[in-house]
Amino acid sequence: MIGLLVGIYWTSQRSSKSDLLLLPKKTSTPLTKYAIPNLEQTLIPAGNFKIENKISDSEDFTSYLFEFNFYPTLNTDDKSKTTSGIVNIPKGKGPFPAVLLIRGYVDQSIYQTGMGSRSAAEFFAENGYITVAPDFLGYADSDPEAENIFEARFQTYTTILSLLHLMKEKTLFDKTDISYNGEVSIWAHSNGGQIALTALAITKQEIPTVLWAPVTKPFPYNILYYTDESGDEGEFIRSELAKFEDLYEAGLYDFTKYLANINAPIQLYQGGADDAVPVGWSSEFVAEMQKNNNKIEYIVYKNADHNLRPDWDKAITQSLLFFESSR
Repeated sequence: MIGLLVGIYWTSQRSSKSDLLLLPKKTSTPLTKYAIPNLEQTLIPAGNFKIENKISDSEDFTSYLFEFNFYPTLNTDDKSKTTSGIVNIPKGKGPFPAVLLIRGYVDQSIYQTGMGSRSAAEFFAENGYITVAPDFLGYADSDPEAENIFEARFQTYTTILSLLHLMKEKTLFDKTDISYNGEVSIWAHSNGGQIALTALAITKQEIPTVLWAPVTKPFPYNILYYTDESGDEGEFIRSELAKFEDLYEAGLYDFTKYLANINAPIQLYQGGADDAVPVGWSSEFVAEMQKNNNKIEYIVYKNADHNLRPDWDKAITQSLLFFESSR
């Protein structure tokens, strides 16, 4: 049982006989709805995808800003929010397949729309793929993220689930003249990798997925590992995590406990010189996936960094070939 903590408190209330009453009180657990087993059962409400201003125009594709209005709690009784992002539309008749791009961590103070996925998105668009790259709540022109740091984290999952739902239903571009064939793949980098893997564990869908240097360690260790990079050396995150673990079972929010749910064919790339995601993480994850008979291919570039430089060109070309072969 998750999300239930009964707090017992004493209330000094006098009756005519001066008796003391012991009253139970339930502690609020609003994040229960984001547990993976619960998200598996949750219906995804329809969102509204709107093409905004043109950003650039090249020989092969046109780039636009978009706004995606959706329900980050997946409950239509709650307030909807909007994330901004970039969509690239190939030139030609179509219909075109699509790639959903999920970037890694970027500090909000320096973030600009498309950071972390722009180069990959443009490469796929040049090769005939519609690309959709959300900024996420709290970034660029998006609405603010949730105040609770863990709810903000979990709402990156619901953002992707909401976009995937419309892309799989072939309705994301209904209000546009974009010619889309309904085929969707995922490209994800770094922290975007754990978002993608969580979405795949929730949906159980066979979506071809490319992961570049993904964060694959269990939650919440995959947060604690990076806390020394924050200004307070992780003091705030650790205090919030203590509160979270008092109320919730962390394993129910950890995709690594649900690897059997993942049916997608996956290609995982790792740089041997990566100083952000240790190569051992990817090797251990791939071994665990293979033990579970998950469909995964592992490619290591011995001298590449976290962004797969100097082998970026090779990696992006192989990623494209993987998408092509999976169609």
